[in-house]
Amino acid sequence: MTILEKIKNEVFTTEFTFLASRSSGPGGQNVNKVNSRVTLFFNVPNSQCLSEDEKSKLLEKCSQKLDKEGTLQIDAQTSRSQLDNKKTAIKKFYELMEKVFKKKKKRIATRPGKAAKERRLKGKRVRSEKKAMRKKDF
Repeated sequence: MTILEKIKNEVFTTEFTFLASRSSGPGGQNVNKVNSRVTLFFNVPNSQCLSEDEKSKLLEKCSQKLDKEGTLQIDAQTSRSQLDNKKTAIKKFYELMEKVFKKKKKRIATRPGKAAKERRLKGKRVRSEKKAMRKKDF
């Protein structure tokens, strides 16, 4: 099974650890009473779903989001509902995984067409004539 198939089938869900804490988001006094913020933890080195190559690529590309033990940490606190924030955190995780493992298309170098060259030269000619008209000949 390829990594993109694993992401599509959401096989990593069994390896998540969640922590609920007080949110700083909307909710008024509700914020002070309810643990609606959700933090998702995914331990990359101990993952059974990832191969060694995938682990090293993930550790390299997501180094800003990892702690010293190699645990990926994703926060969600946009909603007042803990369940909605949990779903948002899981969605963010899978989007991050897709971004990390998606292969970039190789750029094919192209040249400007004949019409584009003509437009550029015509624009240069117009600017040149405009500036030439500004010169004062006595």
